[in-house]
Amino acid sequence: MCLGIPGEIVAVEDPSEPGALIQGIVSFGGVRKRICLAYVPEAKVGDYAIVHAGFALNLIDESEANEIFATLASLEAAGEGEGRGDHPPGDPGRSGGAP
Repeated sequence: MCLGIPGEIVAVEDPSEPGALIQGIVSFGGVRKRICLAYVPEAKVGDYAIVHAGFALNLIDESEANEIFATLASLEAAGEGEGRGDHPPGDPGRSGGAP
């Protein structure tokens, strides 16, 4: 299964040369990444997009993005409550097993 993460488009860049794909800068909680916007050419600054593997796959509204952020935060909090990260690398009790 693949996971797309919402991010806010903070810049849209014109293609640098003929035939190049449109790109933009997307903020993921303050971390900014250059993302391909070819699948959402209508994207503009302030829009939210679902991003997977460096590609914005579709646009979503701000309320839907905030709902996803809240769900991700609750999943993170639930994982912390289970004691994840308490085991040293290579410990069989660690998520993922052996290194």
